[in-house]
Amino acid sequence: MKYLDVRLSQPDWMLHPMQRFIREEEAVRYEELRTWNIAGREDDLEYELFYAEADRDSYEAAIDAVDSVRWYDLTPIDDDSFYVYICQETREEDVRWREAFAALDLVVVPPVVYDADAAFYMTIVGAGEDLKAMLKGLPDEIDVTVRAIGEYDRRHAPLGGDLTERQLEAVSAAVDVGYFAVPREAGLEAVATELDCASSTAGTLLQRAETSVMRRLVRRREGFEHDHDPNDR
Repeated sequence: MKYLDVRLSQPDWMLHPMQRFIREEEAVRYEELRTWNIAGREDDLEYELFYAEADRDSYEAAIDAVDSVRWYDLTPIDDDSFYVYICQETREEDVRWREAFAALDLVVVPPVVYDADAAFYMTIVGAGEDLKAMLKGLPDEIDVTVRAIGEYDRRHAPLGGDLTERQLEAVSAAVDVGYFAVPREAGLEAVATELDCASSTAGTLLQRAETSVMRRLVRRREGFEHDHDPNDR
């Protein structure tokens, strides 16, 4: 069983209005698609559950303006984060790129993570031949970056596998300016200057990157300990 970590960047005409909102506004700090129900529906409706960290008023105003959205239910978590359960009509623009998955024995492993450029990151599992066919079947207009491929084992995936391109840029900038040096040689302001963003944005990017890597380290250790129980010696 193979897996593929891939970044897909769509042309402007193919973007969902909420993807444009992510790219053009600064209201969304993080968003991911947690799960969905799309395939095989005769009513051309689809249902998705998103997790977002964003300015709630701006986000709701944007989603209210999307013609394809029939209804949505927003559930706050705290002042800065919420879940959004959406029912919307299937867009022809989405059908076109989804056809690359049709009739293939592939599974998308949630979440699907969006970055500040409105591109999204997916982990897809299946036979190597199907993964190759999927990549070949994607429209030429979609920019594809393969980030990793191999035998699927979530415990032993690369430490940086869950990081978005922007988070990786933030980590790289932080290393370059000495943010991670001991003692620390530069603060968030220096990282933000390298990234050309606000200090708060740089801090959020680094915090999410650190959280992702630390979680993966812990999971990897737990998986190792499970596979190598000292009581078996």
